[in-house]
Amino acid sequence: MSSGLFLENMGMVQKRLSEAAKKRLRAGRMLLKGKGCTEVALAVGVARQTVYTWKALLDEGGIDALRAVPERGRPAQLDQAQLASVRAALLQGPTEHGFGSELWTIKRVGVVIERMQGVRFSQGHVWRILGSLGFFSPQKPEKRAIERDEGAVRSWKRSTWPALKKKPSERAD
Repeated sequence: MSSGLFLENMGMVQKRLSEAAKKRLRAGRMLLKGKGCTEVALAVGVARQTVYTWKALLDEGGIDALRAVPERGRPAQLDQAQLASVRAALLQGPTEHGFGSELWTIKRVGVVIERMQGVRFSQGHVWRILGSLGFFSPQKPEKRAIERDEGAVRSWKRSTWPALKKKPSERAD
């Protein structure tokens, strides 16, 4: 092997791989070690059918075929460093960014992203960004007040409510 060809191959190895490519390569290595598609799918975190597709590519073109799969979709507008800075900003809290309460909303998060990164996203995409940053849990308000006194409610229902209910009127026919 000539040194030029060796350096070219080394350059290919050093090229930064996307997260999707890393998953494909990890799955490919597991498949080459004899692991089953279902086991690989669970380990890598993809659908089983996806692993079958990757296995077909692997069988046809080897591990390099998995590396060479073109990326799908529009390129991301925020890189990992920008997403990390957005995450850090969100952890500071809404009041640190000039909002009047300690409640993050999709609109507020979108405003913060636009201020920090100069990119405006739809609310749906802001939701996906939050999910990718690990903020999966939408907060729901409590069904009843924390301060609610159950004894007082029971007493009111027994004594006051029956007196307030409308009674059928007596009609003179």
